[in-house]
Amino acid sequence: MSYDPQWSHFQPPTAMNSSTSDVFNFKNQGHSEYNNSSYSSPAPFMRPVIGSGGYPSSSATSSSSSRFPTIGTFSTTDVFNGASSDNMFGGRSPPNSTTNNTSNNYGDSAGNNQNIRETGIIEKLLHSYGFIQCCDRQARLFFHFSQFNGNIEHLKIGDPVEFEMTYDRRTGKPIASAVTKIAPEVVLSEERVMGIVTTELSQPPESQGRISYENRGECFFLPYNKDDVEGNVTLRSGDKVSFQIATNQSRSGNLAARNVRLENPAHPVRYQGVVCSMKESFGFIERADVVKEIFFHFSEAKGLKEELALGDDVEFTIQTRNGKEVACNITRLESGSVIFEDVGTELISGQVLKPLERNLARHQNDPLPGRIRYRAPDHKEVDIQFGDKDQQGDFTLRHGDWVEFCVATDRRDGLQRATKIKILPESFNVSGEKREQGIVVNLKDGFGFINCADRDARMFFHLNEMLDIDRVLRIGDEVEFTVAQDLSQPGRQSATRILMLPSGTVQFELIVQRDLNGVVTKDAPNITSWQPRSPSKSEKNQPEAGQISYTVESEKKVVSYFAKDCHDIKNIPRLNDKVRFNIAQVKRNKELLGVDVQITQKASPTKNNVAANSNSNVSNGPALSPLGPVGSQCQGWLAAIKDGFGFIEASTHDREVFFHFSNYDRDPTTLEVGAEVEFTLGARNTSNGSCVSAENVRVLAKGTIVVAEIEPDVRNGKVVRSLRAANPEQAEYAGLVREVLDEEDSEESVGSEFEFGISSLQNKRELLQNGDAVTFQVDADNRATNIVAVRKKLRAVVDTMKGQFGFLNHEMEDGKKLFFRTSEVAENVTLQPGDTVEFVLVTNQRTGKSSACSLVRVADARRPERMMSKLRSISLDEAGPKVVTIRQPKGPDASSKGFSSEARTPRKPGFVPIIEEEKIEEVK
Repeated sequence: MSYDPQWSHFQPPTAMNSSTSDVFNFKNQGHSEYNNSSYSSPAPFMRPVIGSGGYPSSSATSSSSSRFPTIGTFSTTDVFNGASSDNMFGGRSPPNSTTNNTSNNYGDSAGNNQNIRETGIIEKLLHSYGFIQCCDRQARLFFHFSQFNGNIEHLKIGDPVEFEMTYDRRTGKPIASAVTKIAPEVVLSEERVMGIVTTELSQPPESQGRISYENRGECFFLPYNKDDVEGNVTLRSGDKVSFQIATNQSRSGNLAARNVRLENPAHPVRYQGVVCSMKESFGFIERADVVKEIFFHFSEAKGLKEELALGDDVEFTIQTRNGKEVACNITRLESGSVIFEDVGTELISGQVLKPLERNLARHQNDPLPGRIRYRAPDHKEVDIQFGDKDQQGDFTLRHGDWVEFCVATDRRDGLQRATKIKILPESFNVSGEKREQGIVVNLKDGFGFINCADRDARMFFHLNEMLDIDRVLRIGDEVEFTVAQDLSQPGRQSATRILMLPSGTVQFELIVQRDLNGVVTKDAPNITSWQPRSPSKSEKNQPEAGQISYTVESEKKVVSYFAKDCHDIKNIPRLNDKVRFNIAQVKRNKELLGVDVQITQKASPTKNNVAANSNSNVSNGPALSPLGPVGSQCQGWLAAIKDGFGFIEASTHDREVFFHFSNYDRDPTTLEVGAEVEFTLGARNTSNGSCVSAENVRVLAKGTIVVAEIEPDVRNGKVVRSLRAANPEQAEYAGLVREVLDEEDSEESVGSEFEFGISSLQNKRELLQNGDAVTFQVDADNRATNIVAVRKKLRAVVDTMKGQFGFLNHEMEDGKKLFFRTSEVAENVTLQPGDTVEFVLVTNQRTGKSSACSLVRVADARRPERMMSKLRSISLDEAGPKVVTIRQPKGPDASSKGFSSEARTPRKPGFVPIIEEEKIEEVK
């Protein structure tokens, strides 16, 4: 092995053997003494320092250099031959020269009389300085490149060095000076060598295997052990490997194989992993045997039925191409086959030492930046790491939080981390943070808003701040949270660490007085029943409050209240009603309000009350109406349904009553025009004064309302006044039908006139207009009923459909298509473009616009006319082949009974009978 040319660099020249006896004698000495002007003492446990700045003097150069041989690009030949100081220090001047740089602000070891040498490892190298991690103590020292005795380009991170600790003259901080590079016990070759495994590792851990390699026709054998093998692989005899040759200087230069890497196994080994990233034509696999990713090309997975996707479990072999490992022969495994870690079942409690910094997550190099401290079974405090995927949720953790977690152990390197982290309720008691409460009022995609109980604002929050991820958050849920600055948008506050509360926990008001008696002096508008008071709205959008007058200790006071704060929302107190109530203080603004308002005695509907109400201001609703006193039960028919509200035709048939959908206890979409309903008479305030409204609307079964008997005779007539629904500007609600005695419609043929309402129409969706001809009957109350419009039916084709409306291919005077609503289609049929429908044309007398009503589909879809016109307008390519009509089809003569026998002569498919040229010209 001594003739191996690879090791000429690692062995001293033969000419130097006689001059190195002093070196080996120095190693065998128990101690040696070094004298200089500042230090002279036996120091068997210290490395000697000679001369100013820690540089060895010329008299000790041979001994010190042989004790600490150089590594890397430092040539041992120069050391053993007693090279000059210029060569030893990379071209620098000797320490004792006038160009010495150690006498600067970075300290002078001789001036500080600190000649104790320490050892350390280069931890970081920057532009002109670096840091050293001490080996004998927990310290990290700064050093400037001018303090390094050698060529700084030869210094690398991880190199062992020797130095003196001194203090910076300017800052007083400890720094490293007189830094020199020292040789490790084991020196590795720079180049990797290829070899073959000849002896496998046996079962005992301390056993050794052997690798053979060839150099210039000679075969050499090197030992290796389990720790020398890279990755979690098992080497077999015949496997081709690469390695570095290591020289153990403490064992008289023994050689061994280090950093053994499997290149090409004799028998291909199948590895497992998970696809972790994919690009256009390649990707990477997270290996299950070692903490490492491996490259693969899509061409290595051609045999798969489906393409690989992120997260797929795969199996593969490894080959070395261009000096890099790549995954080959990739096959897909069943999901869950590859397991990277084992997660324990024991729940452990601990305290957060270092939470995750959300704003720095993208720039975080450490995959496990979080830290938790817990007490182990042996009562020792243990720190464990965690990452951003280990929390059960994405909520905010704080320093000092008490959490509960499980321990996950990586099978590849045994690294443990905390996972399934849940915050414990004790955290909020220990941290002393201010917790607020509120109700969720709005939810969007990933965020929402909370009405706060203690502040006059809506608080923004992210859904990932929910602590209980198993529960679904809904509008109206009561929550508890901590207010913090929103990292995603500086300057905005948001709710964090959100915890759901039982219903009834959040209180916006605090009861300060109970069981007070008073009198209503101002009505609370019932509009609050469908426009609830919101603390986030401005005062101009707040509904007007009512007022209650009461006496406390001979002092008259007035308190405001809202309809929503009444004990029975369906039985709201009115003017002069005596009530019992509580007084609450609103937490967000300290305002006093009357709550839990209950009627103890209703005001009597006397004439004085009627007169007072007729002269009252807008805020005082009417106590009586032509339909009866406020609060009385009434019946009627639905006359119109709008967006969010509607109108009811009273049973007196002379007026309509407004109602809001919030006063209907079921789904408003199920309401139909003409349905029989029952309601409570209420009052509401408008800009034009007070008017009656319907509350507690309830649909009745058909036929519940008793109607007058109907005469059997069917009469002809004409509408002379439509319902107010067709003409909102008219004063009267009821429509009017005039009987026509004959078809001439002269003055002599005009008969009596009869009123009608929505209940009089046989088709409640039909909109009667002035001049429409109708047939009707008359009931015992001398009112028209069972009215049917006699209209001309038109036909057209559906041109387009746009949700709840569409257009018919029926040209109007302005050139536009005819509009219609899908609600006018009979039997709720879904129309398609091209369907043929039968309809009635009506014109709104107020706007002058026409629309189609009472649509009935009579034929299925055909190609729309707009498509036909488009096909006609398509131009043909003049250069390409085309079909020209040379003879138009001809049907049978009117006199004959069908086609002639010649026309029915059978012919071969694709055969065209020859036509004389004269006939062709005639056709053209």
